Amino acid sequence: MRVLVIGAGVIGLTVAVRLAEAGHDVEVLARDLPLETTSAIAAAIWYPYRIQPADRALPWAATSFAQFRRIAEAEGDEAGVWMRDGVELFREQVDDPWWLPAVDGVRRVDVLPAGYRDGWSFVTPIIETPRYLRWLAGRLVGLGGSITRMALSRLPNHAARVVNCTGLGARGLAGDPSVEPVRGQVVRLSQPGLDRWLIDGSGLTYVVPRSHDVVVGGTDQEGSWDRRIDRLTAERILERARALVPELRHADVIGHKVGLRPARPSVRLEQERLDGGGQVVHCYGHGGAGVTVSWGCADEVAALVDAAE
Repeated sequence: MRVLVIGAGVIGLTVAVRLAEAGHDVEVLARDLPLETTSAIAAAIWYPYRIQPADRALPWAATSFAQFRRIAEAEGDEAGVWMRDGVELFREQVDDPWWLPAVDGVRRVDVLPAGYRDGWSFVTPIIETPRYLRWLAGRLVGLGGSITRMALSRLPNHAARVVNCTGLGARGLAGDPSVEPVRGQVVRLSQPGLDRWLIDGSGLTYVVPRSHDVVVGGTDQEGSWDRRIDRLTAERILERARALVPELRHADVIGHKVGLRPARPSVRLEQERLDGGGQVVHCYGHGGAGVTVSWGCADEVAALVDAAE
């Protein structure tokens, strides 16, 4: 069956790969090609951030965690996926996270830096998104799928099946004003030899080492559409990151990025019949957890498409 997937970020590409693996004829249509999307800016670390509802996000995240681990073991360097140990720190005592069942081996940290009262450590996937998006696109094409740049004014109603993975674009294409941008700014630093990630869970400071750089962030500005680099914000990000990881004081700044997370009160993953008689599966509104839940969401989308045949 021919399926049109609208959107070429990590959700759209992962959905397209799953559908192609199931034997569908898949074409991705997108205004922005994979390396132009917000997904390409993400740090990215498996971590369920700004996503609801938790009862649906937990199985999506668990499925994705397991899949990323398989990718890391089988072709991690090619795909840009590695399993890395790290620590999340808190300035107050906290309860266990709701996503705990998705991860093996989460352990409380006994020795904490000054100013922190709690924390846990675990091994999680680190995804170098530019490399990973290229890998996903290559896998899709290898399965017979395609990616075409096309700016749409509405969702197609001529295809048997359409999957809407447009993120913020769903405001217009799906007529959904509940999708709002959450602005995130990051700084890219040279790699001084870090191999462990760190997160300050009491704020919004994170340090994610990749193969050739380190991504530090960040910001969480709801409703902001501003993609310009704010130099004062960058200085504050660097100050917080270097306080958390002193080794970064010797790292050079090599770039700045701003991305707009597609936030929604809850992820929309459901099927809808279009006026023209076709059917669309909506899959958008993943906030800051698109990578984290991508494979789980893709499996659910594929099941909905298959059930509608």
